Amino acid sequence: MTATIATPPAVRRPVPPAGRYRIAVVAAVGVALLVELAIVHLGQGSAGIGLSRLLSLATGHTDPDALAVLRGSRLPRLTAGVVTGLALGISGALIQGATRNPLAAPDTLGVNAGGYLAVSICTLSGVQLGILPSAAVAFAGGLVAAGLVQLLTAGGPVAPGRMLLAGTAVAMAGSSAATVLLILHAQRAQGLFFWGNGSLLETGLTRPLLLGLIVLLAAAVTPLLARPLDLLALGDDTAEALGLRVGRIRLSAFALAVVFSAVSVALTGPIGFVGLVAPVVVRMFGVRRHAALLPIAGVYGAVFVLGADVVARALLAASGSSAYEIPAGVVTALVGGPIFVYLARRVPTGDADTGAAVTVSAPRSRRRYALIVAGGVVALALAVLAGLAVGDVHLSIGKLVAATVGRSDALSNGIVAFRAPRIVAAALAGACLAGAGVAIQSVVRNPLAEPSLLGVTGGSAIGAVALITLVPTAPRWGIPAAALVGGVLALGLVMLLATRRRTGVQGRGWWIFRPAAAAPFARPRRCRSARVQARHTDCPPPCERTNGTRLARPRSTSHALDPTRVVLVGIGLAAATAALIQVLSLRAQLQLAAALTWLAGSTYARSVSDLTWFVLPVLVLAVLIAAARVLDLLGLGDDLPRALGLPTGRARLAVLLGGAVLAAGTAAVVGTVGFVGLIAPHLARRLVGTAHRRLLPVAALLGAVLVVAADALGRYVLAPNEIPVGIVTALAGAPYLIWLLRRQRAAS
Repeated sequence: MTATIATPPAVRRPVPPAGRYRIAVVAAVGVALLVELAIVHLGQGSAGIGLSRLLSLATGHTDPDALAVLRGSRLPRLTAGVVTGLALGISGALIQGATRNPLAAPDTLGVNAGGYLAVSICTLSGVQLGILPSAAVAFAGGLVAAGLVQLLTAGGPVAPGRMLLAGTAVAMAGSSAATVLLILHAQRAQGLFFWGNGSLLETGLTRPLLLGLIVLLAAAVTPLLARPLDLLALGDDTAEALGLRVGRIRLSAFALAVVFSAVSVALTGPIGFVGLVAPVVVRMFGVRRHAALLPIAGVYGAVFVLGADVVARALLAASGSSAYEIPAGVVTALVGGPIFVYLARRVPTGDADTGAAVTVSAPRSRRRYALIVAGGVVALALAVLAGLAVGDVHLSIGKLVAATVGRSDALSNGIVAFRAPRIVAAALAGACLAGAGVAIQSVVRNPLAEPSLLGVTGGSAIGAVALITLVPTAPRWGIPAAALVGGVLALGLVMLLATRRRTGVQGRGWWIFRPAAAAPFARPRRCRSARVQARHTDCPPPCERTNGTRLARPRSTSHALDPTRVVLVGIGLAAATAALIQVLSLRAQLQLAAALTWLAGSTYARSVSDLTWFVLPVLVLAVLIAAARVLDLLGLGDDLPRALGLPTGRARLAVLLGGAVLAAGTAAVVGTVGFVGLIAPHLARRLVGTAHRRLLPVAALLGAVLVVAADALGRYVLAPNEIPVGIVTALAGAPYLIWLLRRQRAAS
């Protein structure tokens, strides 16, 4: 990124006394909070030993039980939380300083997911990892993930939103691969599952102390990067003009951040949003020079982790149950997801006016369109035949044909009758998800806007899981209904949060990266007269006067819908809903394998009665195809459709509601199947262009082929074991998203 910002006094002059006082106060408050939380944390636990018995050990009283609990559980857990928080806080500050992106963090850029996948592969393959080897493996995985993100965003200035999308794609790919490993090794993966959600459970002090020593050694190196990171805040061109080697400094900052992230992953698993929240909070308090920001961010990171663990254990104590544990990473996601959404609404992305759609050629030959449709129908027929033939019991082509015409044996007929409803469900799910993707993308004008990325499937899962856990006696039809309502509400919330008024005032998104001399919550001043307006050229237009009476400046009624911001807000909401699902699942003590399979999306054991829930989504898809002209106009922006007489506000609301019904209705039947609404519409645009009259039917056809083929592949690869269809689509969709981001980067 480039910038033409004058060198602020905070970079070239010593810190003024007021700034030093602020830094001291912020640091003192952080240390005080950390000490207080540490004391509370030591007093929590299920052993029935309170803080008073532990404090009596300091006065010389002999209490073997209290001493054993302190050494074997309380101190290791406390030390692990402090070390993890310090590592993640400093790592997030380094990454944000190197990228000038307040949304950048080890988890949002895929570093944690890469380390977690690498450790999971070694653990489930039977490799015995020690303390330092596990950290080394996590470092290698995180370094690969960070390198992949840098590869996707290399070659010039990068908008913050695009970098976050690349990090999300890498994180999804790593998480999907790790989930496959957990499903395949469900019996051995119980502990790995809880560790993957960020658990502070430790049985000794050896690991926390040894990895804590690595954190301290790495922290001793960070002061060398403090002043270069301050210069990077001025922009790459200015920093290079001042003699800074920007590429080398950025690479060093990322490498050191990966070291901190690897230590935290090796110790407590991938705890999310700590590296994002801690540096942002410290900057909000007015501390921006990295010499003070880096250590203080580490302190507040430790406060965040310990506070999350204290809250999680307090909730368990209030519920009176000790049979399960809420990992600290789930609580940090519940808090960090909304903060991510808040920051996503403020950062500039550069796509508000132009949109983010990819321009593709639009073949207009009717003959070619007919051939494409015919090819899609043939592909769907082949996928259906493959789905009927493969599984725990394979059927030959002859038996399959005989069973289809009703002349086969009873076993083959029974197998075909059992598999047919799930294949029909897969085809309808793929068609509806593809239609949802086209509908949402036509409004958002972003081909990356996909129902799972926008939190729609997460909202559906919240509705279904909440009904299962909170109302166990609810009728069976209530689960799809709750999923439908949850998905619609989730999409409505995303659009509400992502839409901002056009005020004509610029620069509001980077307030946490302004120089230290600027106020942390500075807002553009609203002038009250033309005389004041002349002195402040960055203010809104002056107020109007009529008959000597001052009138308020007219409030703008136009709204800016930033395509990239919509996706970022959806990612934050999806993270929060995923954490809430984990809490509800653990609260209900669901079985690990069943919970993972359901949340991953599965067509297993779907019956004819389940297909009735597709009636409404299919009707909505038909209406959208009939209203293809409206979708074409919505892709042209605001002014032209309004000039042609289209009520854009109501049209957008109707199309979004239709997309939400399609996605949520599908999730109600088959669970959370992602990336279909991304892959199928994009492939359809490349085949038939952007005219929705052709795009919607072809996208629906391709979506059906994709889900039916993914379902068959998931049942064939590891038969008799079954990989959920949502995992198969994620394994294909995440690399496809990475390729799409790289292609967009090369085109720009």
